[in-house]
Amino acid sequence: MRKIIAIGESVLDTIFSNGQPVKAFVGGRVANATASLATAGVPCTMVSECTTDSVGDIIMDFLAAHGVDVSSVDRYPDGSTRLSAIFTDGETPQIVNYGEYPADRFNVVWPRIDEDDVVLIGSLYAVDLPQRERLFDLLKHAVDRKAIIVYLPGLQHGISFRITHVMPHLLENLEISHLVIATRHDLDTIFPGESSAECYQNHIRFYDNTFIYIDDDLSQTIYCGNKTFSIAAASGTAQDLNLLGWQSGLTAGVIHQLLKRGITHETISGLTSQDWQEIMHTASRWAVSAAMSDDHCIKCDDTQ
Repeated sequence: MRKIIAIGESVLDTIFSNGQPVKAFVGGRVANATASLATAGVPCTMVSECTTDSVGDIIMDFLAAHGVDVSSVDRYPDGSTRLSAIFTDGETPQIVNYGEYPADRFNVVWPRIDEDDVVLIGSLYAVDLPQRERLFDLLKHAVDRKAIIVYLPGLQHGISFRITHVMPHLLENLEISHLVIATRHDLDTIFPGESSAECYQNHIRFYDNTFIYIDDDLSQTIYCGNKTFSIAAASGTAQDLNLLGWQSGLTAGVIHQLLKRGITHETISGLTSQDWQEIMHTASRWAVSAAMSDDHCIKCDDTQ
């Protein structure tokens, strides 16, 4: 049976309102998409790292409760698991990040990867040093094993860095990917001032991969070679939905459809407009389900 190998950060997001914490949840599109896929019965392994502290325990308990294999998560004893404090009182949320990693990082146990398994990667974790070298070794192994690489190039809010510092690694990820999923905010951060079509033509199409673009109104455009497919916005608006849940649910729904339809690394580029309409229709249902959930993951009853 085909399986998912997700490579991403372990982080706990905490929402503050009026100076008081009101909600804490596991953050990151990769972790939440993986939890949704495991809920649907897909074998999933999370490749990550966190401290043997209480915050790390919360994250591991969340993944395990949804059925994710956490045997490839490095639980290091020194430092502290990353925590993001999100202050919502202003017009724009303010984010402060905490956490301390050890100097020697990403000592993970590599999971087994077979042909046409799906490897999901994303966020700043996939491009920044010092874990990058070992992480990319794992990605190159996945390519050699002929896995499908799905890349979420979004970078975390609240982290200050120069995009030029991580751009070489980001381009390496694009080069090995079969499917790229990005939002308007992602593109504004990475390729400011460019439309989705310009981003595809200038930075993505060269690598012969498929690009799913999510606009601010939650409509989607799929770019694949000379083909462009447009998908109408799902029910509701971005202001009405939890975007972490919606985006991670959509990602999980797309991956689930690729597996269910028997799409391989060789056939993904040949999908038709009708194929993508059907895939994104189901993925949008997953997105809404995850957005309405307290833990940003799809419910088991909504996976059919």
